Formats: sequence, C-alpha cells, structure tokens
Amino acid sequence: MNQNRNALERAVLVGVSLKSDPDEKINEYLDELEFLAYTAGAEVIGRFKQRLERPNPSTYVGMGKLNEIRDFVRNNRINIVIFDDDLSPSQQARIEDYLKAKVIDRTRLILDIFAMRAKTAIAKAQVELAQYEYLLPRLRGMWKHLERQRGGIGLRGPGEKELETDRRHIREHMARLRRSLKKFENQKNIQRKSRGKLVRVALIGYTNVGKSTLMNVLAKADVFAENKLFATLDTTTRKVVIGNLPFLISDTVGFIRKLPTHLIESFKSTLDEVREADILLHVVDISHKEFEEHIRVVSKTLQELKAADKPVILVFNKIDLYQYQPKDEFDLTPKTKENFTIQDWEKTYLAHGETKAVFISAKEKNGIDRLRQLLYHEIRKIHITRYPYEDFLYPDDYLELK
Repeated sequence: MNQNRNALERAVLVGVSLKSDPDEKINEYLDELEFLAYTAGAEVIGRFKQRLERPNPSTYVGMGKLNEIRDFVRNNRINIVIFDDDLSPSQQARIEDYLKAKVIDRTRLILDIFAMRAKTAIAKAQVELAQYEYLLPRLRGMWKHLERQRGGIGLRGPGEKELETDRRHIREHMARLRRSLKKFENQKNIQRKSRGKLVRVALIGYTNVGKSTLMNVLAKADVFAENKLFATLDTTTRKVVIGNLPFLISDTVGFIRKLPTHLIESFKSTLDEVREADILLHVVDISHKEFEEHIRVVSKTLQELKAADKPVILVFNKIDLYQYQPKDEFDLTPKTKENFTIQDWEKTYLAHGETKAVFISAKEKNGIDRLRQLLYHEIRKIHITRYPYEDFLYPDDYLELK
C-alpha cells in the first residue's frame, strides 16, 4: 500500500447476504468492496455482515446489527461506513442519524472512484452526470447530514453550493451536461468514421484484470496501468500491425458487478467502442478465485449493451499469479476447481469450441505469440471481406493456427 496511512479515512464495511446465498459469497463481496474502498482512499478497520430473508426497509440491517456498528464506530474513530448494496435516500438518512457518521453505498463509492480517475473533459462530464443522477433523489435533508462532514470519500464532484440549488436548476445543469456529451459523441463518431474500414478490436473485462497492461504489450503503447480498480476510464485507441495486417485496438473501462444503470448510460459514448467493435478480447484474471463469476458479469453487461453477438476471444491473463491446491496422490475423490492446474483450465475452455481461448501473462509476456496468432486469424476473416481485391500476402507463420 503506497498511500499515506495517516491520510486514509478509517472505514467499516457492511454487507447483507440472503439466507439462500452460500456462506462464502458475502466474504467475496466484501473483499471486493474493501478493494474499492482502498482504491478510493480508505483503510478498512472492520467488517459487519448479516444474513437476512431480505434487507430491512428502514435501516437495511437489523437494529441489533446497527447497534453493533454504532458502538464500533464510536470506539474506533471511524470516519465512514460503506454498505455493499444501494441504500434508498430514506435508509441512508436514518442510518446516518443513528450512527452519527458518514454513510455511503456501493454506487456512491464507485462514482467517487470515477471522479478521482476522470482526467479528460468527456470523462469528467460523464462522471458528473452520473453523480447528479444519483444525488437528485437524495437532496431532501442532505445538507443536514453534510453540515458535519468536510470532504472525503463520497463527497467528491458537485460542490455544496450547486447542490443547494433547487431541483430545477440541477435538472437544467444535467441537460447542459447531456448536450455537451452529445457533442463529444458526435466528435467520437467522426473519429470512428475517419478510421475507414480497418478491423476494430476492443479490450473488455472485469475491472483490474490487466487490460491496459495487455494494451501496452500489443500496441507498444504507454497506457496507464495500476493495481487498483478502474485505473482506466477514458478509451484509448491505437493502430497495431501483426505480420502485415493492420487493425485498431481500444482499451475500455472495466466492468464490475452491480454496475449502476445510469453509469452505463452516462458512459454511452465510451462504451460505443464496445458496441462498434468487430472483435472483443475478453480479458480474464485467472488468478482471481471468482474469475468465472467475473466472466458471467461481463457477459451480462455485454447483453445490456446489445453487444453479446460479437466474436469473442477469451484471454486468461495472470497465469504467473495463478495458484492451486495440489491433490494428494492418495486422495481418490474427484478433482475440484481448487485443484485445477492451468493445463486443466486450458483443457476445459479450449474444449468449448464456440469461443476461442488463450492463456497468457501480459506482465511476463508469456503466451503473447499465441494470442497474436489467434488474433491475426480472427482479424483476417473480417479483413478479406472488406478488402477482397487487395493484393495482400498473409504470412504463413500466422496463418498456421496451432
């Protein structure tokens, strides 16, 4: 952790699991929430979790659990309480009143990270619009709680002066943001048209799976990459040549479970790179124990974006970090996924047939030649339909797909 520990806000996490959920699921979700909190600038001091038939409509968790949280907050100088699910405006107000502490939910935390990461004018406008969409229904009584809060996580972005204006003024400002984004979108469309008929490849995947690192390897670019969530917000596009076959590759914002709908809408122009791509490189962090759920989250998001029908290459990254539990030679029980080696996973996914798969380490550059060969093969299928009369020689070493 390279952040100054004295500058970190002291946080506790709160998660609720349904009684039908597996026991380990809540811990996995809170692990991800802790990584989000760390990315935003918080040090997690404690966790609270509760199993319920359904969340309490008034306080989300039961009063007994809320009392536990209140005592912990008082005794441990906690600055912020972060809930793993969305809170209604009334729930947030009641919980803040009771705990006498700043309370935010998962969506607000993600928006806060986006506000930190936004560098370009278009990214800043997209994030600001999403923040207003989130804050608009929460204005009533908001300032009573913010009077005792001075900045920090969950409060980046629109300032108090703007938010104190009435809903009409906020809606007018949101309309101006939408007009600005429309202009940016038109500019992006012009840029896309200027790219001609070159095949377009988009890097997609769960957040923090190594898309930017892979982009740097394939495109010999210098895209910002960091071991934090949502390190990349702005789409970066580069021209790449494999053999003698040119194409365009774009790095896109990472997906995550429970990605807010209005956030997807705000980032429409950025996500259009995914919609308009010819081929999707779906990057997966195989070293993460929940990588198969991450695949499902990304696939679901692609369906929401109406981009699920595109050719996909599954790129299993970080094989250098993958760990498994070797099976005892005298253990005759069936092998479980915890005992799978990389070779076992290769057999599993390469046997699917419908979706191409490759196993690599972008950091160590292992398996990159195989990825280039596979990518070349798929791009060529599209290239020859767009340039049917071009006198084009395809190198044998890339055509012979192994």
